[in-house]
Amino acid sequence: MNCLQNLPRSSASALLSFRGNERSAPLDSVKMLGMIKAADPSLRVVVKAVSGSKSSSEMSDVSKEEEKSEVYSHNMTEAMGAVLTYRHELGMNYNFILPDLIVGSCLQTPEDVDKLRTIGVKTIFCLQQDPDLEYFGVDITSIRTYAKNCGDIEHIRAEIRDFDAFDLRMRLPAVVSKLYKAVNRNGGVTYVHCTAGLGRAPATAMAYMFWVLGYNLMEAHRLLTSKRSCFPKLDAIRGATADILTGLKKSTITLSLKDEGFSRVEISGLDIGWGQRIPLKLKEETGIWSLKRELPEGRYEYKYIIDGEWIHNKLEPFTPPNDDGHVNNYVEVVDEDPTGVEAVTRKRLLSEDPELLEDERLKLIQFLEAYPEEG
Repeated sequence: MNCLQNLPRSSASALLSFRGNERSAPLDSVKMLGMIKAADPSLRVVVKAVSGSKSSSEMSDVSKEEEKSEVYSHNMTEAMGAVLTYRHELGMNYNFILPDLIVGSCLQTPEDVDKLRTIGVKTIFCLQQDPDLEYFGVDITSIRTYAKNCGDIEHIRAEIRDFDAFDLRMRLPAVVSKLYKAVNRNGGVTYVHCTAGLGRAPATAMAYMFWVLGYNLMEAHRLLTSKRSCFPKLDAIRGATADILTGLKKSTITLSLKDEGFSRVEISGLDIGWGQRIPLKLKEETGIWSLKRELPEGRYEYKYIIDGEWIHNKLEPFTPPNDDGHVNNYVEVVDEDPTGVEAVTRKRLLSEDPELLEDERLKLIQFLEAYPEEG
């Protein structure tokens, strides 16, 4: 059933004419350096195009979309540590993970809402932020308005920053709580998506399967990746699980770099992601650039940006070179009392395949139910 019949004539006309607005890519989403890159071809995700005749204008638009997809796929590969490809110009793609749970790429037009309604979707769960939508010219307002007028499907936004494992860890409790409540409220099939459906969306679906549906973490991972080739950040899910069950403790760390006549020194990575930067302050009397940062327990990779050049500090811990020769600094924030009950529990929950105890799963459910609603 097409929902346009429920709209005023002017609104329906606007929706039918919607094709997305071309926007130029923001600099931070185009230039991301110093991140891990995997070379395993088995992790590549490629969707083949269907050939057809197009006008020169349409071919030009397709070429622009293909170029944007190439840039996005490159950034995703660099940030996620796996060779991943997304082709926005080929339209929405998805996979059923469970009979009532789908993971896929973003909706691009209001017509995509109808495609999901025909397969029983009752909840569209969007993890994209506004810059993600702007990059590919997606008009989210038209899509949400169309879904609302249908009356039998709910469109929900629960934003997570793209290519950012720390933001994923911090946001998962709130996001999964919103997902849990939506599933209970709407029933039917739930469609979880980010932009490509290869990072944030599968991670959110996995956390839901782990915390709510009773799957072990790696069991959920095996099932999900057998249905959809993707690369969810497992450490973010483990970290979020431990944060809920043991509390979120923070410690202050200090990063420093000796001045050699630099004009500007910045840090990327840490808890802000590779698309953002934090400036360091120079203490003239000591000649040291420094940054103090309060961080939760965990391991964080970062890189210095000195007058525009990305480098690692050889006087601080750093990773081995990856296949492209990139090296990052890292810092580990740990509990000051490793023998305490919470520290021991946290260590177990951060293991490769943590097993939730019965009371821990109950605590997670209670946490999700009690978490305050977001706007």
